Amino acid sequence: MNRSTQDRQLRLRHILAICLALLAAHSPARADEVPPLVVVTSRDDGPYEGVLAGVKRALANHTRGRDVRVSSLRADPAAAVLGLSMARSNASTPLITIGSAATSAALDVPGPSPVIACMTVDADELRRAPNATGVALEFPLETELEWIRRFVPGSQAVGVLYNPDENEARIQKAHRVADRLGFRLVAREVRRPQDLPDALNSMAREADFLMAVTDQVVFSRQTTQAILLFSFRNRMPFSGLSASWVKAGALYALDRDYEDLGAQCGEMAVEVLNGRPVSSIQPTYPRKVEYAINVRTADQLKLRLPQELVENAAKVFK
Repeated sequence: MNRSTQDRQLRLRHILAICLALLAAHSPARADEVPPLVVVTSRDDGPYEGVLAGVKRALANHTRGRDVRVSSLRADPAAAVLGLSMARSNASTPLITIGSAATSAALDVPGPSPVIACMTVDADELRRAPNATGVALEFPLETELEWIRRFVPGSQAVGVLYNPDENEARIQKAHRVADRLGFRLVAREVRRPQDLPDALNSMAREADFLMAVTDQVVFSRQTTQAILLFSFRNRMPFSGLSASWVKAGALYALDRDYEDLGAQCGEMAVEVLNGRPVSSIQPTYPRKVEYAINVRTADQLKLRLPQELVENAAKVFK
């Protein structure tokens, strides 16, 4: 964890302490007063805007006469953390969070309220948390591997690079999922960027496809060029983490319909408002899959892609 991250977390803890003190002095609401629905987002731009729009759309028919309060940890951290504190004090009204930072902050605040988390990195975090559910940002490994088969039907050995400090559990699970789906997973540890060349060279002899997983050490601006050059030189298709990776030269990347992801979370919140226990709603993944594709990369790798795959892509880079 770098110094700036530590300082930011320390500031948030100070803000939280102040807000909890304010909350303790806050006069309780009247018994007949309908508590507001609180939505706290990590940021207020990019995909977060789409998710928020989806949440509001799903809630629209169930919030008449009820205030919906939205705050951003980035734009106004004091208001956001106070909103978290007030929302978590109400056991019957779900608190909705958007993004991993907002979700982690919500789960750190004690209280009985259900938490519906949108766009958190990993569904396992929600499974471990009491009284929480939501929609994770990442797709399940089964989905990732099934799309590899659509793009490169003959692929059998899938390479993956990872930092064990961040992804050991995910890779262990990936081995089991790959075996079940008829793939062989070729995993190589990369503890620091300097380890990347040796890991790639050893993988070249064993894998026929390279799959990216979210990993701060392996997949970053510092490593982009080396990974893409490896893919081209070895004619090994590479699935990136986002459309920006595809634009740079990855064959394809899966993406989400962010507004629909928000609608999924909003629908969960409606179920809780209608009386369903949050513990009975399992954390899940985005139900819609979008993807970007680079047809020039496909040509360079001598891949003949089905025209349907190209036509149905959300973004096509040529």
